[in-house]
Amino acid sequence: MKRSARIQYFVSFAVSLAAVTSGVLLAWITPVMPKFLNNETAINITKEEISWMASIGFPGFVGGSLMSRYMTDNVGRRATILGSAVPILIGTVIILNTTKVWLLYVTHFLWGVAGAIVGNVSTMYLAEISDKEIRGTLLAANRYLFSFGNFLVMCIGPFISYDTLNWIVLALPICYFIVCCFVPESPYYLLKEAKVDAARQALIKLGGSSDENELEERLTGMKSDVYKEMLRSGSLKELFTGKQYRKALVMVIGLKLAAVMTGSIAISQYLGVIIQECKMDIEMSTALIAFGAIKLLSGVLLSVIVDKIGRRPLLFYSFIGSAITLGISAYFFTRPTFFRYSSYVPFVGIIIFTVLSTVGYNSLGSILLAEIFPMNVKLVATTLINVLGGFLNFFTVKGYQQMKDILGLSGTFWFYAASAFLGALFTHFMAIETKGKSLREIQIELQGDIYDEAEDKLNKVVANEEKQESNEK
Repeated sequence: MKRSARIQYFVSFAVSLAAVTSGVLLAWITPVMPKFLNNETAINITKEEISWMASIGFPGFVGGSLMSRYMTDNVGRRATILGSAVPILIGTVIILNTTKVWLLYVTHFLWGVAGAIVGNVSTMYLAEISDKEIRGTLLAANRYLFSFGNFLVMCIGPFISYDTLNWIVLALPICYFIVCCFVPESPYYLLKEAKVDAARQALIKLGGSSDENELEERLTGMKSDVYKEMLRSGSLKELFTGKQYRKALVMVIGLKLAAVMTGSIAISQYLGVIIQECKMDIEMSTALIAFGAIKLLSGVLLSVIVDKIGRRPLLFYSFIGSAITLGISAYFFTRPTFFRYSSYVPFVGIIIFTVLSTVGYNSLGSILLAEIFPMNVKLVATTLINVLGGFLNFFTVKGYQQMKDILGLSGTFWFYAASAFLGALFTHFMAIETKGKSLREIQIELQGDIYDEAEDKLNKVVANEEKQESNEK
């Protein structure tokens, strides 16, 4: 393994500790919801209030997405990741010292803010600091450690008290804050800020070539690409009106919509209640641990295969597989006595669905988002998609109980299955492959002739500015 790859794996691990924390926060409600319903805490809370608590984090996610856009451009990727620890600490201190339901809402909102900042910035940072040969693996590993956070809370949550679980949550942001103090800033960000010497040092820390000429050649190429991309506008208007971004924008919006509407977040958060309704002869804690472990192993599988199989096949077959498994679960929800083990079939279907969604669209959406937009609009595009995802997840999780009351558990799962099938159709017609391609090569495929025309114009602008600079000297 090259020295640069070893260093980048270490940096990825450090940054991904924040993803572990985000995974814990998102899955916190899964083992805690049965504790609330069984009166195992000092908090009196109704099912309606639980549904608000489970969903209120997603408006926080919207707010965090908007904040991350400002922070990433003004203080840098590294400082933004460090700053994400603050709302987690505040929210957890609140939850450790309250029995009021409305303060639980505040905590979940703050956790949602932090989750958005971590999700937005960590993928962008890792895409910018990694070599193209391992970029997919590092981004997938980030998602894997998010799944590890899910697994961690599902393993220990059923066996410890509500207060003990919250003390553990308090320690997590402190840990990743300390570790991330040692990672370098993204050289792309430093070049955007015209800090060439700092960018050179960041490249060296990230395992850049020890050959000075090779290092300078790489730095010059990066500087040229950043300069050209930043000559274009980075506004929301530019994103929507620029023809060169249209295909990428349609692709990520369609994939985000399909992924959310498969109900993976709602199913995960209501899993404890769903297991109870399946009436399986199995302990709740055992079922939650099995769910978390399989989700974790799915993350490991993704990190191994993402740069071998490719993004597009994984997207397509994960949607198709999800449609089938969700449909089977929906069918057996209404036939619990069809055969001896019928009551287990929906849970097995949910497990397989979780594997497919983790290996496929739930993880690859964020990877593609970091890959397919040029630097000038990457941040605004990431913010837009995460704001959209925050609203969609809010309505999906908040509406789960209402949908279940109207359609029943079986009808709700049939709706999710239909959404997954539509996602497969969309992938077939709209998704592109990015495996093994540099960020520049991806732009050429997405934009075609438009990229060449824009490149010619930008080269002329760069040449004119360089000529003016030389004349001034």
